[in-house]
Amino acid sequence: MPRKTPLEMTRNIGIMAHIDAGKTTTTERILLYTGKIHRAGEVHEGAATMDYMEQERERGITITSAATTTYWHDCRINIIDTPGHVDFTVEVERSLRVLDGAVAVFCAKGGVESQSETVWHQAERYHVPRIAYVNKMDIVGADFFNVMDMMRERLGANPVALQLPIGSEADFRGVIDLVRMCAEVYYDDDGFDIRNEPIPSEYLEKAEQYRTALIEAVADESDELMELYLAGEPIPEDLLRSAIRSATINNNAVPTCCGSSYRNKGVQPLMDAIVDYLPSPLDLPPIEATSRDGKKTIEVTADDSAPFAALAFKIVTDSFVGKLAFCRVYAGSLKVGSVVYNANKGKRERVTKLLLMHADSRTELDEVYAGDIAAFVGLRETVTVETLCSEGKPLLMESMDFPEPVIRIAIESKTKAGQQKLSDALAKLAEEDPTFRSYSDEETGQTILAGMGELHLDIIVDRLIREFKVECRVGKPQVAYRESITKTVRTVGSYIRQNAGKGVYGHCAVEFAPGAPGSGFVFENAVPPSVLPPEYVKAVEEGIREASRSGSLGGYEVVDFSAKLVDGSVNELESCELAYKIAGSLAFREACEKGGSVLLEPFMKCEIVVPDEFLGDVMGNITARRGRIDGVEMRAGGQQCINALCPLSEMFGYATDLRSRTQGRGSFTMHFERYEEVPAQLAEKIIAQHKAEEEE
Repeated sequence: MPRKTPLEMTRNIGIMAHIDAGKTTTTERILLYTGKIHRAGEVHEGAATMDYMEQERERGITITSAATTTYWHDCRINIIDTPGHVDFTVEVERSLRVLDGAVAVFCAKGGVESQSETVWHQAERYHVPRIAYVNKMDIVGADFFNVMDMMRERLGANPVALQLPIGSEADFRGVIDLVRMCAEVYYDDDGFDIRNEPIPSEYLEKAEQYRTALIEAVADESDELMELYLAGEPIPEDLLRSAIRSATINNNAVPTCCGSSYRNKGVQPLMDAIVDYLPSPLDLPPIEATSRDGKKTIEVTADDSAPFAALAFKIVTDSFVGKLAFCRVYAGSLKVGSVVYNANKGKRERVTKLLLMHADSRTELDEVYAGDIAAFVGLRETVTVETLCSEGKPLLMESMDFPEPVIRIAIESKTKAGQQKLSDALAKLAEEDPTFRSYSDEETGQTILAGMGELHLDIIVDRLIREFKVECRVGKPQVAYRESITKTVRTVGSYIRQNAGKGVYGHCAVEFAPGAPGSGFVFENAVPPSVLPPEYVKAVEEGIREASRSGSLGGYEVVDFSAKLVDGSVNELESCELAYKIAGSLAFREACEKGGSVLLEPFMKCEIVVPDEFLGDVMGNITARRGRIDGVEMRAGGQQCINALCPLSEMFGYATDLRSRTQGRGSFTMHFERYEEVPAQLAEKIIAQHKAEEEE
């Protein structure tokens, strides 16, 4: 069955922004005006189509990215609505990994906020072309031009206005189209009665100014346009659109629109911009993949006749069909019942169903093609960011690095019978979410959940209770401390034993040194194979790696150090891999004792927005929490934005404290920045408390 929509008329886009900028509301309006839904659901009412999880509707936030497909001007638009909360930033990351373009939504009052910066730089990492949409032009303090200035200053972007607002705040009534040089004025509250009118005289001068700026910003994309502009000749609309499209796809400019999604103004022009300026799969260069051995580069071109290649970017457990693997098809086509090859694991898998998703509803497909985003059913082995391809043409696409969890809680089943149920549920949740970890504490026997923040773990526990029907007891959130060494030391690991007349021999010398923050564990071998065979070298590395999961101070994971294997010896009759693994762990234990071990704690980058009159009190409170204030910025509407670096251990319950200090008018966001050394006196208390808890 041939594809219904040509590839050049396909758009794979994401909606991304800071929390509360209006991503989901914008997506709902897009679905309304394209006829996908007949009534837009409101986030604050818990009725948004794209927020289908119970937790999303109760809390009024997006937790998981949701996919849908709709049509505008004969163009197929595959949309992924992403979360704005920093705890779920991995959802944005893995969505951007497979998208061709993105709409960055900014609040007209808040402008570029902390999570806006995070998602913007995530998009930059994958070279995703973007258009900007300045939302909430109807609220007090809305300033379209200030947002564009903030984009230049904070993001290093080149925003180019496609539209200018007509009015602002309560008087916002439409936009000026700088490409067609006309006004689009809204005459009803539903966004359907839009009339093209001449530009109001009071806006004409500014419109001319910004149209000139638009032409100048994209003139380098077209010699013909440049010649017409220099000659003072009129520029055809089609030529200007083509130049804007080229500048967008090349990431030389960010076309910027404005509107108020909640008030149903500005969404249709935004959809026009998506179709006109964001790329199809054909507009982008081929994806670079490698052979399974990593030695050969393979180009993956968007072509239905090419060998099949797709990337699984998201795993979801569905109560009806089981495991769903959301996949972006980059090349080739695939029919239901076909066998695909998981290149990461070297295993064949059969696709039993293909589903086109609309939030949590689904339509079965017979076949998928290059450029499609669909859910595959039947993949037992496949997990996030693994490559699916033709067995005869194996290849590996670039994977992703996921951040390490910074907060943890202990959990236990209320009944013995429920323990297996808990383990199964945790395994499914870990498969869905690469930033979530669950493990058993070897010393206490407790099951530990680790995640990106309090909200992240709160949602995990809530899902355990509601979706998986697990009855459990949950401990208080705890900081995920780390340990590291501060001195370079050389240690010897020796494991020589006689057991029932049979000897066991493992011996190595290792030089341990502190590493740069964020470097993790780096292993280097300086011993030739003639002295120590590769299998014993690998065993030493594994022994060190496993031992590093529990340090000497408080049993926390040891990070940011290097281990250089400098010597070793072999007993041909008694040496074995297990002995060298133990020897490596013994060398590491000695290094922790001699290497000046220190305790590290996660520091969070915080952005706190408060009214002017509460600034002093809030800053004093941040300092009292061992925070360091990096600067204060003036925001619209008498608001001050405090940028600070704060230890996570001091930020539990801060949301409540901030609300009480600011009469409910303050807000804040934070995300993990780096680990820093804990002050010595405080470290002693933490270690002593940890040991006391273990003894209990």
